Amino acid sequence: MRLTKIHHIAIICSDYQKSKDFYVQILGMKPVQEVYREDRDSYKLDLEVNGYYQIELFSFPNPPERPNYPEAVGLRHLALEIEDIEEAVSYLKGQQIKVEAIRVDPFTKKKFTFFADPDGLPIELYEQ
Repeated sequence: MRLTKIHHIAIICSDYQKSKDFYVQILGMKPVQEVYREDRDSYKLDLEVNGYYQIELFSFPNPPERPNYPEAVGLRHLALEIEDIEEAVSYLKGQQIKVEAIRVDPFTKKKFTFFADPDGLPIELYEQ
């Protein structure tokens, strides 16, 4: 087996419209395709980042909450690469999003920080 890349990351949200607005309007991800799956009473929204299909947002009736924050079995966090972390943090704060202090990775010496999506999923910004 030879993997070529990560194809996408799937995220289940508790409030589909709120999460859709967050990922599209605030983070600027571009919708590729949105479908309603009647048999599951579920929406699925494919999103792209910088021309690459990467995120799937799902809605399901009554999904369970994340067991704890931020360390839970499964997806630990979603990391997004950014060119200017100070500019990104300023923008997010202007959108009333709480952002942790910018830190420096002790191994790579790159700047990073965390914030959360509407369901508390930790999102990391990592400066290139």
